Parts: sequence; C-alpha cells; structure tokens
Amino acid sequence: MSRRSGILEFAVLGLLRESPMHGYELRKRLNTSLGVFRAFSYGTLYPCLKTLVANGWLIEEPSAEPVDALAAPLTGRRAKIVYRLTAEGKERFEELLSQTGPDSYEDETFAARFAFFGQTSRDVRMRVLEGRRSRLEERLEKMRASFARTRERLDDYTLELQRHGMESVEREVRWLNELIESERAGRDQKRSTSSDSAQQDTSSGATGDQNRRGDGTPPETPEDNNT
Repeated sequence: MSRRSGILEFAVLGLLRESPMHGYELRKRLNTSLGVFRAFSYGTLYPCLKTLVANGWLIEEPSAEPVDALAAPLTGRRAKIVYRLTAEGKERFEELLSQTGPDSYEDETFAARFAFFGQTSRDVRMRVLEGRRSRLEERLEKMRASFARTRERLDDYTLELQRHGMESVEREVRWLNELIESERAGRDQKRSTSSDSAQQDTSSGATGDQNRRGDGTPPETPEDNNT
C-alpha cells in the first residue's frame, strides 16, 4: 500500500468512526476538514471504500432518504449508499491511531494524524509531536547549511525564497514546542491532582482512626458521660 492510500484509509476510517456517511459527504469532509485531501477525487476515494468494504472494515447500507421509484429511472438517480464502520473497522482505526513510526512525522501524514488527535491517547500524541519536531529540526539544520553555502551565488529572489522556507519551518517548530509543553503541563497537572487526591484520602483515613477508640468505636462525648 502506498503512503497516500494509507493516509486516505486512515482518514476515511476516522471520519466514519464519527458517523456513517454517503460517499459525497465523505469526500466533502475530506476536502474541507482535512486540507491535505483537497487533491483527492472520486476516482481515488471509491476504490479505497471498496477495498475497506472487502476487508470487512466498512459495510454498505442503502440510504434512509426516500427515493421516488418512478422518477429514478428517468433521472438516472440511484439510491445513495451509506458507509458504516464495522467493529473490525474500529479496531483497525485504533491500530492505525496507535502507530508512531517515522511515517507519522511526514508532512501529509502528520496533518492527517493531527486532525484526529482528539481521539488519540496523550502518550501517542507526545511521541508523534516530538518525532515531528525532531524531523523538522533536522530539515532546518540542512536548510541553514545549504543557505550558508550558496547565498553568495544566488540572486536576491532565490535567497528570499529560501528565507521564507526556513521561516516556515521555524514557525512550525515553535508551534510544536508550544503543543509539547501544553501536553506536558496537562500530564503534570493530572499527576498532581491524582497525588493530592491520594494524600487527602490517606489523611482522611488517619483522622478517622484517631477519632475512634482502640476497639473501633467512636470516643465518648460529654453527653455520653452525663447519662
């Protein structure tokens, strides 16, 4: 499977996990929500859907929309097909969602992965973000070295284009740094909250023990002594 078809499979499964869709609606979501798929066409999408159906990850269902049986033959319109994720398809998407290999750091793949970060575990998000940052830092280092070697031989416009490219990468690195720090802060806050809760439970238990007699019954009160 090529990288582009793998990205499309991942995105289709992810979108259908949210809700069943027609092919047209699915393509529209791919184009509008995931900008990386603007160049994809029906000629690319439908073979992918057929493959996912053949693998048992999707099922095709007739649309619930009413169809005029008399008008359909005249207009050439057929009942729309709705694609629904199966239990096996959900497992497949979870498997793809957990992958953090080098392919998840590439430009197109990262954009698709980031679009589904809301469904991704924190540990996986961190590995993908850190891997992407490392990849861009390597790219930036090479760009700077190339710029230093060739700047004397290039015209002003080519130099400006190279500067623009470096600035774009630098901006994304800064953005990734902010995301990574935010993820770490959220993790640290969660750990701190869990620790405080555990200490509070321990303190409450100790206080309860101190307020009981050795035999486990509550201590006497002044009213008890007067009776």
